[in-house]
Amino acid sequence: MVISDIKIPSRLFISGIDTDAGKSYATGWFARSMMDAGMSVITQKFVQTGNKEFSEDIDIHRRIMKTEMLKEDYEHLTAPEIFTYPCSPDLAAKIDGREIDLDKITDATNVLATKYDHVLIEGAGGLMVPLLGDYLTINYISDKKLPVILVTNGRLGSINHTLLALDALRQRNITLFAVIYNTHFDSDSIISADTKTYLQNWLKSYYKDALYFEIQTIK
Repeated sequence: MVISDIKIPSRLFISGIDTDAGKSYATGWFARSMMDAGMSVITQKFVQTGNKEFSEDIDIHRRIMKTEMLKEDYEHLTAPEIFTYPCSPDLAAKIDGREIDLDKITDATNVLATKYDHVLIEGAGGLMVPLLGDYLTINYISDKKLPVILVTNGRLGSINHTLLALDALRQRNITLFAVIYNTHFDSDSIISADTKTYLQNWLKSYYKDALYFEIQTIK
């Protein structure tokens, strides 16, 4: 599949099936692929936890994209909300004694969208991660009408987690743009091969318009 032949939305939200699904690598990989196809793209970490003043995930994006830190990174447009404790945004905000400013996040995305044709927004954890009490990441995605890239892998249990995430998107009428399978976690060849086949067949049956990618190592 050639990236340059695909009509990519101006904004995409990248979520994972769980906390350590490989979202940051997938975000950087997809951005790098778009750049190699001549597209104007920037990445954003909409809430970063476990850091102070900078986003380690943005650093991962830039290294994979083979760019220096960007002007927008230093202006905190690409990581508008950073909390110190590595946990859910809701808990991290409570620990730091302040609330997440969702309008600040949206405003930063809007500014980036005036400078780049495409903004890839990496989430924090999975779709059901709390942002403000019972207001979840998936609520934000739905409210902003953002199409989603879901990152999965070949770990034992990932089929279950992936199908639950896909069902959650379907229930809220959220567009699934693509599934990215991260081969980094393929420690069991039997399980990973079955997972890839099963998920691709599931997409063909229930998400015919969604794309499927497998991450290849970027050097």
